[in-house]
Formats: sequence, C-alpha cells, structure tokens
Amino acid sequence: MQNQAQRIVKRSIKGITLLFVLLGLGSVLINLGMIKNTEKYIYTTIEDIPGKTTVLVLGSQTRGTRLSRVLEDRVIGGIALIARGTGRKLLLSGDHGDRYYDEVNAMRLYVLDNAAGIAEEDIFMDHAGFNTYDSMYRARDVFEVKDLVIVTQRFHVNRAVYIARGLGLDAVAYAQSQEKFAFPMRLRWEIREYLARVKAFVFVLLKPPPRYLGDRIPITGDGRKTWI
Repeated sequence: MQNQAQRIVKRSIKGITLLFVLLGLGSVLINLGMIKNTEKYIYTTIEDIPGKTTVLVLGSQTRGTRLSRVLEDRVIGGIALIARGTGRKLLLSGDHGDRYYDEVNAMRLYVLDNAAGIAEEDIFMDHAGFNTYDSMYRARDVFEVKDLVIVTQRFHVNRAVYIARGLGLDAVAYAQSQEKFAFPMRLRWEIREYLARVKAFVFVLLKPPPRYLGDRIPITGDGRKTWI
C-alpha cells in the first residue's frame, strides 16, 4: 500500500510539473507571438504614422486633476497627432468609476489648457475605460470607431494594438518613449505586461463584454455630449 501511494504521489508531482512547464511555455509563445504580430503597426516617429479618424489616448494614474508623468506623455502625444492632422477626433479613455477619481476629465482639462487649436467638439471622453480591453471594446461599440491611432508607452503598446485589431479595429499605435523613467519602474512594467499579454490573449479569444456599454455616441458627432 505504501509503495502504491508513493507511486501515486510521484505521478501527481510529474503531472503538476508538466502542467506548469506547458503553461510556462504557452505564456512565452503568447508573448512572443503578440509582439511579433503587432510590431508592424507600431510607430515611434510621428511623421511615419498613417492618418486615421480617431486618436485614442489610454488613461493612467492621476492625482486630482494632475496627470502622472506617464499619462502626461500620452496626452501630449495625442495632442501632437491631432495638431499634425494624423487624426481628426480625440478620444480620451480612462477610469472615472468613482466620483473622487477621474482620469478622463483631468485629461480633458489638460488638452483645453495646452491645445487651444483642438475644437471642443472633437474631444470625446470615455468614462468607463477601466482597462485596455474595455477601452477598445467601447471604442468600437459605443463610439463606433473603425480606425484609430493608439497612444501609450512602449511597454504597453503591443498588447493595446493586439486587442484593438483582435476586436476588428484598424489600429496602429504611437509608442511614447519611456527612457526618462527609472529602470526599476520599467522592469516592473515589463514583468506585469508579460502576464497582462496572456490575459489579453484569452480575452480576445473569448470576447467577453466590458463592464459597461451604454448608449452609442458616434465619434463623428459632437464630443461635448460626453463631457461630465
């Protein structure tokens, strides 16, 4: 009986080890494949970016109405794309799930203060862009976006493009430099992103609805209707 029990334990250990090896290998392949398949849609030089209807700026942390350095770089990139004519409509997507935390209005105020040339009606706000997947899904189904330039940092850009194109959007991205940030911070981003790409792969495969949808607000209309 003891020998049989030991054999069962050994088989179980081997099975669990094999499972973890396969999961690890699968995560590596997902990451490599996602990066390889999206690189051709990613630009670091603004002059090379093809024109699209919408410029989508993805949210990040704020403190009151003050943008984090990460988010400020993204908003500046979005402003530059609109100023250059690479996009016509600016969609600011972020977390406004709490009355005391509001990424999108902080972004809007920054645009109004620093880009007087952008018409107010061309500034749209997505208050329920709680994560990258929700932002892309809502861009397609709420704002009826069909083509867009995504603005985010280099560590995040492959996943963002993968989700957008996986949901049927004609998407490219303007990757913001992250060299100004300390190496430990960039390393944390990369580690987190490794796991986030696996999650994105599953979400694009299953295509669950986002946390919130709501009424349609066509990106071709007046963005001021989204101002809250």
